Amino acid sequence: MHGQDRFASLLGRAALDVWDDMPRDIQVALFETAMRGHDMEREQFARLLHDGHPRTLHPVRPS
Repeated sequence: MHGQDRFASLLGRAALDVWDDMPRDIQVALFETAMRGHDMEREQFARLLHDGHPRTLHPVRPS
């Protein structure tokens, strides 16, 4: 890995490490930005985040 790709990987790992500490709007913005142009991987990535970070789960909707 070279240059920008290496730093992008490091930043991505750091974001995953602190995901639970991020405000929800930042989580959504990062997820949407990361998934731009990657529709086929969207559900798989969402599951990874939900499974590894319980705070990522969507809040229960009031009935």
